[in-house]
Amino acid sequence: MSAYQDIQAEALLPLLSQNPPLLVDVRNDDEVARGIIAGAVHIPLAMLPAQYDQISKADNIVFYCHSGIRSAHAAAFAASKGCKHAYNLTGGILAWGRAGYPFVTKTK
Repeated sequence: MSAYQDIQAEALLPLLSQNPPLLVDVRNDDEVARGIIAGAVHIPLAMLPAQYDQISKADNIVFYCHSGIRSAHAAAFAASKGCKHAYNLTGGILAWGRAGYPFVTKTK
């Protein structure tokens, strides 16, 4: 079984402008309503097993949540499904915000 890797917000930001990974926000709807990272898709953690096929073709997937706990579970799940480059945003969207990086409103 493959393992996932942790990634810091400061390391993720440059990747977003070079060879962007697929960003997956695994928070609940009410949390996402407050803002997401630009370009992220929203799949609540509870729905990830049912919706994994939608993202399974991505080469690099970065999961994030509020603080990094749920996204670690999501990254472990993706790794167990064969994703070779699954990442967990350490500290979640809290760390992203503390680093001064922007949020956007989720669009459908």
